[in-house]
Amino acid sequence: MSYFLRKLGFYLVALWAALTLNFLIPRLLPGNPVDILLAKLQQRGGTVTAETRAAYELLLGGNTSEPLIVQYGSYLVNVLRGDLGLSVTYFPAPVTEVIGQSLPWTIALIGIATVLSFVIGVGLGALVGWKPGTWLDSLVPATTLLAAVPYFWLALILVYFFATLLGMFPSQGGYDVALNPGWNAEFIGSAVYYGFLPALTIVIASLGGWLLGMRNMMVSTLSEDYILTAHAKGLPASHILRSYAARNAVLPSIAGFAISLGFVVGGSVVTEQVFSYPGIGSKLLSAVTNNDYALMQGLFLFITLAVLGANLVVDLFYGLIDPRTRARS
Repeated sequence: MSYFLRKLGFYLVALWAALTLNFLIPRLLPGNPVDILLAKLQQRGGTVTAETRAAYELLLGGNTSEPLIVQYGSYLVNVLRGDLGLSVTYFPAPVTEVIGQSLPWTIALIGIATVLSFVIGVGLGALVGWKPGTWLDSLVPATTLLAAVPYFWLALILVYFFATLLGMFPSQGGYDVALNPGWNAEFIGSAVYYGFLPALTIVIASLGGWLLGMRNMMVSTLSEDYILTAHAKGLPASHILRSYAARNAVLPSIAGFAISLGFVVGGSVVTEQVFSYPGIGSKLLSAVTNNDYALMQGLFLFITLAVLGANLVVDLFYGLIDPRTRARS
């Protein structure tokens, strides 16, 4: 029990540190964010008054002329209430509403693609590592090369072949704009159809890392004494592969997979931008481009919470399946 309490305590401190950094970083940037936004308003022909300044300060979560500690206290209270301010880019929509509209798209696309790349990569890595030196092993460098190709380049290649030349899939968008979004078969089918190429890009780019990692762990695991003992007992090769070798070799990959799931919330900025996909990545790029500090803070907070949550789950999971972890702690 003390192991789990220590882990929870550590992640609570990490969460507080993340909230503090999320508050400080925009305010440590050169210049006042309110002045930057007012300057952009003037460039577009807008009139800047005292009331305008006060309104922009409220948009950013409080009066920026107040002492920093007062702003910090207001920020923590607002976060606990779920109030992340209003987005300047998508005014007058609240930040939580902007994130809420984009998050399901990113989780569906990046999440499913991450799960598929993990399952396929780990499965192929187990088979390749089970019999190293075969023709399957010669495929590993090819998948590693694909993993080294930049996302945007791979995405453009897929768009050129499957969308431009063959016309099999659309090149941009998340769904057919002629349809009304909703939980019906027609809209879901359209979303799957439009999301196929972005998902394929992520799967191809991520597959090599999982395959290579699992393959190397399998090769290392096969030299362990318990594998030799299992062979000496005459156990079927398929049983040894599943219950002994792959089961132990996959543990490091599970940790990496959980962390990858945490980063799913952050989306894939490049992939979503190439395909004009309506996910978190495109919203993050818009927030940075338009100096939308409230939206940036909200997105960074969601990404941080997801990564911390994934790490916490991994730590607690390891504590349950491996007593040695609790003993070392």
